Amino acid sequence: MTASKANLIFSVWPAALAIVFLLSVLPAGAAAQSPSPALLVLEKSDNAVAIVDPASFKIVGRVPAGPDPHEIVVSSNGKLAYISNYGGLGSEFNTISVVDIAAQKALPPVQLGALHSPHGLSYAGNKLYFTAETNKAIGRYDPATHSIDWILGIGQDRTHMIVADETQDRIFTSNVNSGTISIVERVLAPAPGPPPGASVAAPQPQPQGSPRKDSQITTVPSGRGSEGFDVGINGTEVWAANAQDGSVTIIDVATRKPRQTFPISVDHANRLKFTPDGKRVLVSGLGAGSNPEARSADVANLVVIDVATRKEIKKFNLGGGSAGILILPDGSRAYIAVSAKDKVVAIDLNKLEVIAELPTGKNPDGLAWAYNR
Repeated sequence: MTASKANLIFSVWPAALAIVFLLSVLPAGAAAQSPSPALLVLEKSDNAVAIVDPASFKIVGRVPAGPDPHEIVVSSNGKLAYISNYGGLGSEFNTISVVDIAAQKALPPVQLGALHSPHGLSYAGNKLYFTAETNKAIGRYDPATHSIDWILGIGQDRTHMIVADETQDRIFTSNVNSGTISIVERVLAPAPGPPPGASVAAPQPQPQGSPRKDSQITTVPSGRGSEGFDVGINGTEVWAANAQDGSVTIIDVATRKPRQTFPISVDHANRLKFTPDGKRVLVSGLGAGSNPEARSADVANLVVIDVATRKEIKKFNLGGGSAGILILPDGSRAYIAVSAKDKVVAIDLNKLEVIAELPTGKNPDGLAWAYNR
């Protein structure tokens, strides 16, 4: 070995040792930490969740999401994502996948036991609500105790999507094949009466713990294929997209009756979301635009509706059938999963223009927004 070669080796050796040392002390997964906030995109046909940096609008990681992932929500502290493993009506799937967002790591899934075909998810009051289509039921999972602590039969066909308010005293579901919206109200149960033969004046034992609540279910007709829906910002209205009717039904929450049904330009509408200010509604659809022969300006995968007038103020042809809708908390931007074209588009809600497109894995659908709280 020449002196020059020896000098070169020994000059780079400290740097090499430093690199090895750094790799040895860095925590596992440190090179794959998620940004905060992060956009989460379910890639259904790839059984994965993509983690997107919204600043660069690029995918920075992927995590296994379990079989046939459909919907995704984030815990109230922004640390965990819950993903329904659906499989369709009648499937044997009975898990909800769990992902550590920051570490980009799959955790042990929630086991639902006899409850099958979980689909819709809603996180409220530090608990996870879910639908179980095969059982015509909804349930609640408590992450603190790692247990399912409440189940309620809805009695409708294909109970698909769910929204629970933060009080957990009012829960809404859409029932696709029944064409209905169910309103569940949790009310205090009446105090137990005296046992048979007991004196009325005798003091009755008081229940321990939280007061017991009963569930009252009102089923309201909507339209054929009621699927995507949302609750207005003041909680007085439910807007439901009727996939097979090409319409939206507005339900009055106080009277629990339909108030109005009107047509929309989206074919097979399957998702509907209010903007945070409650002034607009976005509706996406899987049907229109999936036909490559359709090039008309009238073809819409997404419409924006003015809530006050019930009129469409903007139609978008995104090039293919679309599903998941996510609107940022400040109302500035919406993300739409264009399932038929394997992409997510970003829409400026002030200008009502598409401002970016992100290629994804196969068949993107559910979307969620994750940030540390």
